[in-house]
Amino acid sequence: MADAAIGIGLLGLLGCSGLLVIVLVFWAIGLYNRIIRSENECDRMWSNVDVVLQQRYDQFTSLVETIQGYAEHEKEMFDQFAEARMAAAGASKGGDIGGVMKNEALLGQMLPKIYAVAEQYPDLKANENFLQLQNEISDMENIISDRREAYNFAATNFNNLIEVFPNVLVANWMGKSELDLYVMDDMASRQRPSLKFE
Repeated sequence: MADAAIGIGLLGLLGCSGLLVIVLVFWAIGLYNRIIRSENECDRMWSNVDVVLQQRYDQFTSLVETIQGYAEHEKEMFDQFAEARMAAAGASKGGDIGGVMKNEALLGQMLPKIYAVAEQYPDLKANENFLQLQNEISDMENIISDRREAYNFAATNFNNLIEVFPNVLVANWMGKSELDLYVMDDMASRQRPSLKFE
C-alpha cells in the first residue's frame, strides 16, 4: 500500500516535471521566434534608413559638383568632403551604425563650410540646380529624421526584449547582443545646416 502511494506520488511528480519541461520548451521556442522577428524588423528599419542616406549622399555629390564649377580653388575641402561622404556611405551599406554616426558628424561639420563657399558666388546662389538640390537635401533631412526615429524605436524594443530576465538566457544562447541606436552625439551634427541663402 505504501509502495503504491509512493509510486503514484512519483508518477505525479514526473508528470508535473514533464509538463514543466514541455512548457519551458514551448516558451523558449516562442521567445526564440520573437527575437528573430524583432531582429528582422530592426534590419528592415535600418535598410529604410540606408536607402535615404544613400540618396542624400548622392545629392551631396551633386551639390559639391555644382559648387566646384564655381570654386575650383577649394579642391582640398571638396576632396575631404568626398572622403567623408564615401566613408559614411560605406559604413551605412555595411550596417555599421557607429561608423555612420562618426562620419555623419564629419559631414555635418563640413557642410556649413561648403555652403559658406557657395555664398561667395551670387551666380551659384541663383543657379536652378543648386536651389533644387538645397530643397531636396532639406526634405531628405526630415525623412532621415523620421526613419532614424523608427529604427531607434525598433532597436530599443529589440534591446529590451533580449536584456530582461529570463529572456537574456535565450538571447545569450542565440549569441544576440544589444543593437546600437542611431543618435547624433555631436552638437554640430544635431543642428541641421542652413540650406537657404539670403
